[in-house]
Amino acid sequence: MIDKPKYIHGKNHTDERGVICFINDFDLEQVKRFYMIEPADIDTVRAWQGHKKEQKWFCVTSGSFIIAIVRPDDWENPSADLEVAVFVLSSNSTGVLQVPGGYANGFKALEPRSKVIVFSDFTTEQSSNDSFRFDQSLWHDWNKISI
Repeated sequence: MIDKPKYIHGKNHTDERGVICFINDFDLEQVKRFYMIEPADIDTVRAWQGHKKEQKWFCVTSGSFIIAIVRPDDWENPSADLEVAVFVLSSNSTGVLQVPGGYANGFKALEPRSKVIVFSDFTTEQSSNDSFRFDQSLWHDWNKISI
């Protein structure tokens, strides 16, 4: 178990048959479910959703995303001036962003038709009992980053 977000690098191999992408250091043993998100457009923001215990992994399979992570200091009434870690993930760079429990996340596609797979170590029921939502403008200006 990790205590802060971490990027797990993957690699690509190209030969005459095509390209294979792999993330051998991503241990799937803890994963209980996964889902894919394709935002309607590049203006759609999905933020902030947090979990005290649930761990998530984000893998971009198409396009690119800005993913922001923050550690709430109070789950009922968090401070507005918390430090936000910002990651730009792209399907051109193979890897997975691991976010441990204790964080809230938000994300936005930077290109049309972008897709991200989200892996979770909680069942849907467990997740709904550990879910916290915050206003999308609380910690980050989603219009600051573009590619």
